[in-house]
This record gives sequence, C-alpha cells and structure tokens, in this order.
Amino acid sequence: TSRRRPEDGLGKAGPCVMRHHPPRSKAEVWRTPRGGGGRGELAMSGLGRLFGKGKKEKGPTPEEAIQKLKETEKILIKKQEFLEQKIQQELQTAKKYGTKNKRAALQALRRKKRFEQQLAQTDGTLSTLEFQREAIENATTNAEVLRTMELAAQSMKKAYQDMDIDKVDELMTDITEQQEVAQQISDAISRPMGFGDDVDEDELLEELEELEQEELAQELLNVGDKEEEPPVKLPSVPSTHLPAGPAPKVDEDEEALKQLAEWVS
Repeated sequence: TSRRRPEDGLGKAGPCVMRHHPPRSKAEVWRTPRGGGGRGELAMSGLGRLFGKGKKEKGPTPEEAIQKLKETEKILIKKQEFLEQKIQQELQTAKKYGTKNKRAALQALRRKKRFEQQLAQTDGTLSTLEFQREAIENATTNAEVLRTMELAAQSMKKAYQDMDIDKVDELMTDITEQQEVAQQISDAISRPMGFGDDVDEDELLEELEELEQEELAQELLNVGDKEEEPPVKLPSVPSTHLPAGPAPKVDEDEEALKQLAEWVS
C-alpha cells in the first residue's frame, strides 16, 4: 500500500484553510454554549436574578419611609419602657435577697446589667432612626421648596420673556420726555394773557408805598381841624314824687251794706 499524500485529499475547491479565531470571553461562552440553543441566556438570566442584577424594584416614597420610621420608633419606645420595668424588677429582686441569698441577688444584678445594655442599644438605635427621619423630612421640605422656587422662576421667566431691558430703558426715556412736554404745556396754558405783562412789579410796589405815605400825611394834617362836638345833654331827674299807683276801687257791695246800716240806725 502506498502512503496517501496530503495532496490526494484536496478537491476541486482547493486546499482546506485553517482559521484561527480569537478566544471568547466567559459571557460569550455562557451565551453560546456547546450545542447551541438558548440555555446559556437562560442561565445568565437566572444568575442575574440570583445576584440581584435583574429589574430593580421601585423604592418607597419619602412619605412611606417617614411613616415606617415612625412606626419603628413607637416599637422601640415600647421596648424602652419594657426594659426599664425589667431593670427596676431585677433591682428590687437584688435588694430583696441581699445577703440572705447572695447567688440569687448576683443573678438579678447580672440580668439588670444585660437589660441596661439592651436599653442603651435601644436608645442609640432610636436616636439614629429619629435623626434619619428628620433628615428625610428636611430633604422632603427642601425638595418641595426647590420645586416651588423652580415654578416661580419659570413663571417669572415667562412673564419677562417678551421684555427687553433696552426697550424698557427707551420706554422710560419716552415717558420722561412726555412728562416734560406736558409740564411745558401746562405752564403755557396757566400763563396769564393780555397787555401789561411787561410791567415791573418793583415799580408798582414803590407807587403803592408813595400813596400810603400821602394818605398818612393827610390824616396827620386833619387831626387839629376837627371841630369839638357839643356834649350830649341828658334829661334832669324830676323832683316831685310820682304816684305809687292807681287807687283801689271800693267794692260796690260793701258800700251798699254800709249805706243800709246807716239807714237802719
């Protein structure tokens, strides 16, 4: 038998060329395992869910977190009250036994120490929760303030979007000029019309002063020329006495009775 040479296996298509591919990564190996199919992708999705790389769940809102913290704080406060009661009970137990039962007293004191440690831990946890709740409340308030300020800024921007500072300056300049023109027109309208507007006011004052001086001099000259008026004569008081009043009339009936009495006598 003759040896078969490599050239004997070559067909018409030419020699077989060996291609070298770059090494694949582990992800590619998992995606395309030997044998093909979608089992690699299924395995990757399972690992993603296992290690938390799947779809993230929506977190709680700040209001929900604050409510949850408040509920936890109430639980811790109740635990504090329970631990404080237990501490007082163990302290009373230790005082009760005292030197009578040293072992029971020491056990009560040990339990009291453990309760005190738990109480201290509870206090620290409660303080941490309160701090976290206050931080969330402050963050919520700040976020609300920022949203309000953003809305205000947008409203202000919208209000001033059609305004230009240069146009505003020009408008104010025009308003000032129009006010000056209006003032000039008012002054012109209120100015008196007619002749004699060019008369000097100082000359008029001098003339008025001369007239006052002349009138004063005339009054001084006429003081001595006035005739003395005769004194007013008053009527004299009468010397005779005036009648006190009319005489009283005699009653007619009394006069008739008097006459009748004289006639009888």
